[in-house]
Order: sequence, then C-alpha cells, then structure tokens
Amino acid sequence: MTKYWLSGEKSVDVVEAEDADVVHFSVDDKDVMVSGGQTIYEALQRMPGIAEIPALCYHPAVRPYGACRLCTVEVSEDGGKTFRFVASCLYPVKEGMMVKTNSEKVRKLRKGIIELLLARCPNTQIIKELAAEYGVEKPRFALGDNDCILCGLCVRACQEIIGKSAISLVNRGIYKEVAAPFYAYELGEGCIGCGDCAFVCPTGAIVMGPNGKPQLPRVKIPYAEIGAMAAQGKASASQG
Repeated sequence: MTKYWLSGEKSVDVVEAEDADVVHFSVDDKDVMVSGGQTIYEALQRMPGIAEIPALCYHPAVRPYGACRLCTVEVSEDGGKTFRFVASCLYPVKEGMMVKTNSEKVRKLRKGIIELLLARCPNTQIIKELAAEYGVEKPRFALGDNDCILCGLCVRACQEIIGKSAISLVNRGIYKEVAAPFYAYELGEGCIGCGDCAFVCPTGAIVMGPNGKPQLPRVKIPYAEIGAMAAQGKASASQG
C-alpha cells in the first residue's frame, strides 16, 4: 500500500488497482493520485490544501487559455534532475512527474508577472491583493489606468458558452484590447445581454449597463493609420 494525499490534511493508504485510469505524481513532496486526462491546475483545484496556485484567466466553464501565466509551476519528468516552467492550466498530469508550486523560482516569476499587472491595473482590487501577497509594493514601470488584464475570459465565454462572437480581442502587442465589432462603443444585436462576460471577468472591467447589455472597457483606437484613413474619408466626403 502507498500513502496518497487527498488534501492538505488528509491522506489514505491505497492498494494499486490494475487497468485504472489513474496518474501518480508528487506535488511539493507530497504523493498524490488523480484521474487521468486532467491538467495540473484542474487536478489540484479538486484537492484543497495541497497547493495554492493563483490564476486569473482560468474558468472551468471554458477551455484553458494560459494568458495570465500566474499558474506557472516547475515540473520535472526525469526524477527531479531538471525542472522547467509550465503553465499548470494547460499542462496535463503525467505519471511520475514532480511538481513544485511554491518554489523560490516560481514565486520570483509570479512576482514579476504581478508587477507588470499592477503597473497596468494599479487600482484593481484583485491585482492589489496579489501584489500584497507576493511583496510587490511599487512597480518599476509607468503606471497605466486599466482594469482589463486581457485574460480573454469574456471572449471565450461569449463564444464557447453562448455561441456568439459579440466581443473579441483585437490588435496585437501593446495595442491588444477587448472590443465590439468595428470598434463600436456599444454592443450590437450580436449581444443577447446574458451577462456571461461580466460574470467571468476577474477584475470587474466589464459591468452590466442600464440597458441590460455589458459595458466594455473604453477602447483606444491606436494606429495612426486608422486616424489618417478616417480623416481622408471625411475629406473625400466633404469634397463630394
């Protein structure tokens, strides 16, 4: 028999069963046993007290996306000789693997991510709570004035749960943002007003408006080319 941990305080002695879809691995030096086909994060979410892994872009109702990277852990598949970083919300559990969820390297990596999030969203409560937990006092970067962390949960909920595409992530890099089609400031007929996007939003960036439809973060049309095209269109219209 082997002792396996069910939670942070409870363990059981188990006799191995043949042909069972069971994966054995260790988490922070505790042997655990879970059903196969899960990610590390999903498995540990069902085992309270084993490990506390932060995540802002995860929701069980939609497919994992790995946007925030806060759930990063260290994983070894060679008996502890070498470890590498993986996003636990995307990485499947494997037989015999070793997982570190709170090592010095993991905490340092998360601290850097949280510092970037705090610089982007300095007034967002959940970000400030994570910053306090990981010792981030003041970002080294210029402070922004956003609430949206671009986790994509709202977009995935709209598409995967409701079957609509009333909102989407547009642009790339520093210009990436959540927007309605054609950069409209109000959602059109594609939005049914279900509120799923506001419900899954981890930062409160999306709220339900008085018209029964979500109010998105105020978009910024970033490209100079777009402004030039709009100006040219106005000029052409006036000449016509």
